[in-house]
Amino acid sequence: MLIFIDAADDAAMFPLDRLVATTVAADATILMHFESNINDRDEQDLITITCTADKELQVMKSIAAGINAAKRNNGQGYVVIADDVNSKYIDSAITGIAYTLDS
Repeated sequence: MLIFIDAADDAAMFPLDRLVATTVAADATILMHFESNINDRDEQDLITITCTADKELQVMKSIAAGINAAKRNNGQGYVVIADDVNSKYIDSAITGIAYTLDS
């Protein structure tokens, strides 16, 4: 499971198998596309990760490494990608997140 916390009462958790793609949308902006939570295959849920300029590849590699480590080692079955509330991120270049759910 991938966890994203945007505010104290604003969070999302997605199973890894619903991750469709991760793309760089612009300088300092990474998009993670997930199959919709409402089972609408035509739409996607979207996590927008903001990061330091020109660190997009570094952030994507950190996300991949975190997912792989969680699968291998901790047995918890989850990885926190971003926690805006506590300013904790899987990579120090991440500065924040936002998400849009297909509704």
